[in-house]
Amino acid sequence: MEYLLGIDIGTSGTKTVLFDTNGAVIASCTVEYPMQQPQNGWAEQNPDDWWNAVCQGIQAVLKQSAIDAKSIRGIGLSGQMHSLVMLDEENKVLRPAILWCDQRTAAECEEIYERVGKERYIEITANPALTGFTAGKILWVRNHEPEIYSKCRHILLAKDYVRFRLCGVYATEVSDASGMGLLDVPQRCWSDEVLTKLEIEPELLAKVYESPEVTGTITEDAAAKTGLAVGTPVVGGAGDNAAAAVGTGVVEDGKAFATIGTSGVVFAHTSQLSVDPKGRVHTFCCAVPGAWHVMGVTLAAGQSLKWYRDQFCGLDCLEAEKQNVDPYVLLDKAAEQVPIGSNRLLYLPYLMGERTPHLDPDCRGAFVGLSGMHTRYDLLRAVMEGVTFSLRDCAEILREMQVRPTEILACGGGGTSPLWRQMLADVLGCPVATTVSKEGPALGVAILAGVGAGVYASVEEGCRKLIAVNASQAPIASNVEKYEAFYKVYQALYPALKEQYHVLAGL
Repeated sequence: MEYLLGIDIGTSGTKTVLFDTNGAVIASCTVEYPMQQPQNGWAEQNPDDWWNAVCQGIQAVLKQSAIDAKSIRGIGLSGQMHSLVMLDEENKVLRPAILWCDQRTAAECEEIYERVGKERYIEITANPALTGFTAGKILWVRNHEPEIYSKCRHILLAKDYVRFRLCGVYATEVSDASGMGLLDVPQRCWSDEVLTKLEIEPELLAKVYESPEVTGTITEDAAAKTGLAVGTPVVGGAGDNAAAAVGTGVVEDGKAFATIGTSGVVFAHTSQLSVDPKGRVHTFCCAVPGAWHVMGVTLAAGQSLKWYRDQFCGLDCLEAEKQNVDPYVLLDKAAEQVPIGSNRLLYLPYLMGERTPHLDPDCRGAFVGLSGMHTRYDLLRAVMEGVTFSLRDCAEILREMQVRPTEILACGGGGTSPLWRQMLADVLGCPVATTVSKEGPALGVAILAGVGAGVYASVEEGCRKLIAVNASQAPIASNVEKYEAFYKVYQALYPALKEQYHVLAGL
């Protein structure tokens, strides 16, 4: 028997999954780690936490499965996108990684437009200069921590730092590189024009590969720390959402998925380059060579529910512990008892600012319509509905771009909730299904590893062989009408609060 290893370096933890070449899970391990928020709107992590989690995860799945590590044909890496890792000339980490949800770089994004020109920048990179993207973070370090920037010799993304520790190479791939704000997305290479105008030395950046290409092999040092076999190939892999697309089979035109993880995404595959001139959604190279994807992102989707659970649902968590069930199972049941509209209560999920469609680092979360009659379960359902409305905002822009999927696959932690899936179907007006496998990004990069190792002839073939879909949940007509009324109010709230958000941010 031969195997493939998929490693997903997420924001809250790293998941390592060992698959056989038919896609069956042989062993799995998740190792969690913290995120620091040293200031309001900042988010950082220690890159060595990722590496330690990867080492622990690989050791655990090898022990669980008791396989010979030499039977692993290839390894794929997925990871949180946009996170800035800076190494010195001795390959030591210079500062904590600045994460995708960090919002400190508003001034640097304006600097990018001043240097490159907004229209020209979007034309080259297919995206606006966003606070979460890596380019602004590079400039922020240069502007605010010049002594650190002067020592920087290598700039890597989260999964690519892990790749460096595994293989000793400085490499990335097109899907993750697309989210740095430095890639010529139509041409799938670093933009000399952008780098020159931003005065960023090309030598700082890693070599760019296509996602299924082999980028390196396991070194002796990494083998000693993980238990892997020396020489095992590691492919380019993909950013988390591009990896999830492969893991759900969204690798052909007409297919889309919605994910409710820490962030929320509506993602559609396209074989034709399509860019929103207003920059409200992202156009990135996808993990299928020669193709792209379009996606809208809301920054605090599952994070909103986790925040609410942690702050207000202590009793529910204790009860879940007594019943030996996941707290979210009990919260789902409680939210299901609350009517659509949460008794006229709306939630804006802007805990970390927002990306699609507002591009506003200053906006923050809000409950609107709160009264003395509301219970914590009304607020709970309002959080779930608010996140769903934010995904509808994303879907509306894709529709403007003539991207109209006939079915959406739900993934991420929120996708496991039947209640949340029905909300998605009702609010998006589209059948929502799930894949039989729940491994998402880890399966996606394992498939990419299989392509790189010659197990599958193409990404599409790998997906057709390994991915099956469950029966879908169709929109319920009466629910659609009710949600539509509340969504219209939701849409009006951000414009009404926009100026006050900026005032509040300046206090």
